[in-house]
Amino acid sequence: MAAVETSDEDLVFAAVQGELAALDTLVRRHQSWVFNLALRMVWRREVAEDATQDILIKAVTHLGTFEGRSKFSTWLHRIAVNHLLNVRKSEMEEKAMTFTDMAASLDTVMDEELADVKSLPVEMVLLVEEARLGCITAMLMCLDRRQRLAFILGEVFGESGDAAAAAMEISPANFRQLLSRARHDLYQFMNHKCGLVNTANPCRCARKAAGFMRNGWLDSSNLQFSKDRIAEMRDGAPAHLEELQKLDRQHAQLYHTQPFLAGPDLADNLRHLLSQSRFDKN
Repeated sequence: MAAVETSDEDLVFAAVQGELAALDTLVRRHQSWVFNLALRMVWRREVAEDATQDILIKAVTHLGTFEGRSKFSTWLHRIAVNHLLNVRKSEMEEKAMTFTDMAASLDTVMDEELADVKSLPVEMVLLVEEARLGCITAMLMCLDRRQRLAFILGEVFGESGDAAAAAMEISPANFRQLLSRARHDLYQFMNHKCGLVNTANPCRCARKAAGFMRNGWLDSSNLQFSKDRIAEMRDGAPAHLEELQKLDRQHAQLYHTQPFLAGPDLADNLRHLLSQSRFDKN
C-alpha cells in the first residue's frame, strides 16, 4: 500500500514548530517550480538560482504568516511572482531587447556547421537543443515582465486562469488579456523568423549553434537549459487553459514542451541559514 504524502499545510505547521525535516521536505517539493519560473524570467541560470534562494528564504522565514486561506502553493507562487516582478533587472533585461533587436542579432549569426564535433564536451544533439531552448527563452525577454509572467504561468506551466491570476494578484480577465497580448507578440515574431514555427523561415537551430558559441551565448561546458531535466513541461501541467485550445498554438507548444529542470537543491542551504533563528510569525 502506497504511503500517503504529507500535505503542504501539515508540513508548514510542523516546520513552524521547528521541525527542520518538514522544512526540508517542503522546500524540496517546491524549489524546482520556483527555479523554472525564475530561469524563464531572467534567462541566466546563475541569476535564476540566486532568485530562487531569495524567494524561498522569503517564504520560509514568513511561514508563520500562512493562514491556510488558500493552498500553500498559491501562497508561495504569489511570493515568487512579486519577487520576480520587483527584483532588480537582470543583465538580459538591462539590454531592453525588443523583437526587432533580437531579429537583428539572429541575422548577424552566420549559418554554419559545428566544426570538430568530437572535441566538444557534449554531443551535438545536446548543443542544438541548448541553442533551441536558449533562443526561445531569450524571445521571452522581449516581453515586459507582466506579459512574460502571464505567458510562463498560463502557457508554459499550463496554470489555470484562476490560479495564475491569483498568483499575479489580478483578475482572471486581466490575466487573459496579458496572456493574449504575449501570445500575439511572440507569434508575430516567430512566424516571420523562426524555422520551428514556419518552415519557410531560414533560421535553424542546428545552423546557429556554432555562432551562438562564438558569441558567448552558448557554453558547451555549462549548459543552461538542457541539463538536469526532470520531465517535459506538459507532463506537469494538467490544467491547460481551455480558452487556448481552439487557437493556433504551434509556437506556444514549443514552450509548453520545454524540459522541467531540477535546478539547485537549496534545502540544506536554507536549513543552515535558519537553524539558528526562529521563524517569523508576525
